[in-house]
Amino acid sequence: MTERNAVILLACALTLVMAALVGAGAGYLARRDHATYPTALTRAATAFSTTLTLTAAIATALASLVN
Repeated sequence: MTERNAVILLACALTLVMAALVGAGAGYLARRDHATYPTALTRAATAFSTTLTLTAAIATALASLVN
């Protein structure tokens, strides 16, 4: 495996972990705020997708720097 492939794989893994943690945190905070389960899931999904998009863009930019 080349260095570039390793960096891309690590960036993908970190992106998924970061998005999952933010989504779980948003869902937890929504439930602590006495939101219903559907509302908490919606907030968690929104936070997950937003974080996934932003961190994927950052990871792509960083991976392109490693050449």
